[in-house]
Amino acid sequence: MYAVLGGSGLSQLPGFEVTQRKVQRTPYGEPSGALTIGRLAGREVVFLARHGYGHTIAPHEINYRANIWALSQLEIDGILSVASVGGIRPDWKPGQLVVPDQILDYTHGRAATFFEGDSQAVQHIDFTWPYDSSLRAALCLAADAVGEQVAQGGCYACTQGPRLETAAEIKRLARDGADIVGMTGMPEASLAREMEIPYVHLALVVNQAAGVGDSAKEISHAQISTTVQEGMGRVMGIIKSMVQLQDE
Repeated sequence: MYAVLGGSGLSQLPGFEVTQRKVQRTPYGEPSGALTIGRLAGREVVFLARHGYGHTIAPHEINYRANIWALSQLEIDGILSVASVGGIRPDWKPGQLVVPDQILDYTHGRAATFFEGDSQAVQHIDFTWPYDSSLRAALCLAADAVGEQVAQGGCYACTQGPRLETAAEIKRLARDGADIVGMTGMPEASLAREMEIPYVHLALVVNQAAGVGDSAKEISHAQISTTVQEGMGRVMGIIKSMVQLQDE
């Protein structure tokens, strides 16, 4: 069973037959919402909207530890994280789908590990390749099966939010090697690694980042909304394909 973590634009799964809503208490406080368990494309899936089911939790306010810990209590085979991102690479325009293989973390003040406190020994996880290679391959195969072209590889930069970045900040991210930018990828990915849960990102570019291309002067929220509406249907097609291919 896969877990799907929905981001902006994916607060519910169309066609998802809900069989159970599980309120999971955790040692780290409340998750973003109840874990929704059901069937998608004939396969069991658990879904959680990281911003809350009413999209009321800002990126820096998400209780990432509670979310990952809650999912770890179920017998899941991996986490498929869906994210709306800005495109830093000039050729990655709105509508581009990306399965990144690297992360740059620019967040601060977020509870970023389970291994802290007097009763916990410090742990230094290997994070050389932050995304699970087998799960990335399965996601790319699922996209190909439904005729969706995804960029296989790329660097996701995670910023603090909730504001969008300045043009100067995007230039810095580009110099650092970032290809796309979002606000929720960390510490989500590293916490999943600490829990030894395979984790992968499916990112939809919904706008060019500040100072890039059509966003040279400003970022259009109307254009973002349009791209999200159009793109999430394609994302859902890939998710359904992935869960169907899981046992084949």
